[in-house]
Amino acid sequence: MSSWADLTTGRRIKHLRGSDLTQQGLADAAGVSLALVQKAEQDRGELSVGSLLKLASALKTDVGVILGQQAPRRGMNRTDRAALRQLSDAVHDSALGEWEGIDDPSSTEELATARDLAWSAFWSGDSAKLSSLASKVLMEGQVRYESATGAERQRLGLILASTYRVAASCATGFGQRDLALGALTSAKLHARRADDPVMMALLESTLSWIYLRSAKMSRAVSVAERAALSIEPSFRNAPRPQLLAYGRLMISAAVAASRHEDEAAADDYISQAHAAAARLGRDEKLWGTAFGPTAAKTEAVGIHVALKNYGRALKLANQKDMADVPRQMSKVARNRYKLDVALAQCAAGLYDQAADVLIEVGLDAPEWVRHQALPGVIGRRIARVSTAKVRHISDVIGMPLIT
Repeated sequence: MSSWADLTTGRRIKHLRGSDLTQQGLADAAGVSLALVQKAEQDRGELSVGSLLKLASALKTDVGVILGQQAPRRGMNRTDRAALRQLSDAVHDSALGEWEGIDDPSSTEELATARDLAWSAFWSGDSAKLSSLASKVLMEGQVRYESATGAERQRLGLILASTYRVAASCATGFGQRDLALGALTSAKLHARRADDPVMMALLESTLSWIYLRSAKMSRAVSVAERAALSIEPSFRNAPRPQLLAYGRLMISAAVAASRHEDEAAADDYISQAHAAAARLGRDEKLWGTAFGPTAAKTEAVGIHVALKNYGRALKLANQKDMADVPRQMSKVARNRYKLDVALAQCAAGLYDQAADVLIEVGLDAPEWVRHQALPGVIGRRIARVSTAKVRHISDVIGMPLIT
């Protein structure tokens, strides 16, 4: 058989479906029409990101596999596979109490620093560094937590909850849903023991993202909305951590609603996020989560792209105060925003600009790009006017975008 990247998207879907699942069965499992599955397997028309997510979830694979960016079971490189194995061992062993042999765990301050560095590694797309740091915190942190009391035990609990959360976020990015949910379960346990509503709210934001990546749009919205209501601030005198968590939850709800094509709800949620950002007045970070005016503006662009309001998305992206936004963002957030802009540029016929953006992203974060749906979607739209240009982009960034 030809290499996985050489197959068309339709042939990949048919291969993943196999002989045990009919086209109607796939349609039912994905919650899409039979006609959509038939057209997809015949390579007729474009699949939306929402449809790709639903099909990937039903086929128990990642979007990148369907698009040929990675092969089934062998899509990750050796470094990422090793990182995920290490992370999985640490998540499960620490939760089960299998930490024998750690006689001299790091101090609480050292663990907090390692936790922060793990989050920095996540936002820069360095899975190996993230895994190493998170594993250290989970194993050594659990040892210290067991013997700690009072304020130190509470602080260690929050350090562990945040570290389990970054493990869940990393696993979600690689399509490892079960590992993500396992890590988040342990994170919630520690957050409840610490009795910290802000941490609980941030964990629900991560759960919303897991549901979104699993194409469970309604659950993604309801989780974020429910958590936001539990900490809804009085904007006049709300603590800043509460505003940050509330704003991030409103963004989670808005993103999920936009993928569910509920424009009215998405607009309402993003308006609430803007209000929280305005009250904060500046970008802030808490336990690996960034929120403020920058996040509200850039996420609004992505939400309008998902709703196919491409003109509105480009109008927002082209505002004067957005010119320097990418410089302020982490590598992952910056490139996610750029891909949204490139997709809107394709819709507006600005294919050369979109191609330049795709090259920027591919060179800036090559491994992260392989696990994203949008590069393949953008590549196929550029291919409508120039397959040669897309092949050039593929050669430059080292990843096939079309077959």
